[in-house]
Amino acid sequence: MKVNTYLNFDGKAEEAFRFYKSIFGGEFITIMKMGDAPDTDKFSEAEMNRIMHISLPISSDTILMGSDILPSMGQSLDQGNNSYISLHPESKEEADRLFNGLSKAGIVEMPMADQFWGDYFGSFVDQFGVHWMINFNAQGY
Repeated sequence: MKVNTYLNFDGKAEEAFRFYKSIFGGEFITIMKMGDAPDTDKFSEAEMNRIMHISLPISSDTILMGSDILPSMGQSLDQGNNSYISLHPESKEEADRLFNGLSKAGIVEMPMADQFWGDYFGSFVDQFGVHWMINFNAQGY
């Protein structure tokens, strides 16, 4: 089984994913706008430009996916700390690169540092309200 993280935004999905692409590199697999779907004539022009689905590979076996909500369909975005994206890079240098890039303009909860349990760890909320953990373990787990 493969597990991927799916993020929802309120009109900021494309901006967020372009930011994530600047950190992770790679190319988008999919970018579909709401206006690409059938029967979207009831949406405003702004909603037609919202992201229906976007996906970006961030490792050889992980794809970050997301979309925008549609307020006209009664959807709302409730951001909270009930989920984090936990990244496990292969070096301290890569951990620092990811942390420094993704946390830019965000809120650092715990700076990158060696922890009592033996890992190099930090956590933050990025500028789009997404919670992240960066965890490097020298033993590879």
